[in-house]
Amino acid sequence: MKVSSTAFEDVWVLEPKVYLDERGYFTEIFREEVLQEVLKQPIHFVQDNESVSKKGVIRGLHYQLHPKAQSKLVRVVQGKVWDVIVDLRKDSVTFGKTFSIELSAENKKQLFIPQGFAHGYITLSNSAKFVYKVDNYYSKAHEASIAFDDPDLAIPWPLTTEERILSSKDLNHVAFNKAPYF
Repeated sequence: MKVSSTAFEDVWVLEPKVYLDERGYFTEIFREEVLQEVLKQPIHFVQDNESVSKKGVIRGLHYQLHPKAQSKLVRVVQGKVWDVIVDLRKDSVTFGKTFSIELSAENKKQLFIPQGFAHGYITLSNSAKFVYKVDNYYSKAHEASIAFDDPDLAIPWPLTTEERILSSKDLNHVAFNKAPYF
């Protein structure tokens, strides 16, 4: 597995090696010891999640607060998304900065997102199946979100405004400067 660093501390792009032949392919998508070696600490995932979205759906920018904050290992198994994270760690040199990457079934890239980041994505293909592991259970009492279109973040979301689809919940998140940080 190829593991690449980003400009964000503890945010990693993982690219599994794919073995192709006339039957199809085989790939190892997760190996705990590889991630632990990169992180320099143990990681223990406790929940797997899956969502399916049609083209233009934006989900995010979501996160959970302590003591239920979550690290995530995200990937796309069908279709294509544009994935976005926002650093909410006040003491980080990248606080308030964003990172984005295209994740697709074709490129098989995965993104490791540590605790302290808001996360969201927009579906670029007709539909996409998004799966991810988390190291803490979901807790409604600890969930938080930031407006996807916050002017301070100025995230250049793909697709036109008319093509974007958001839930009523995702349309009503707080501004970045009003959000709780880590």
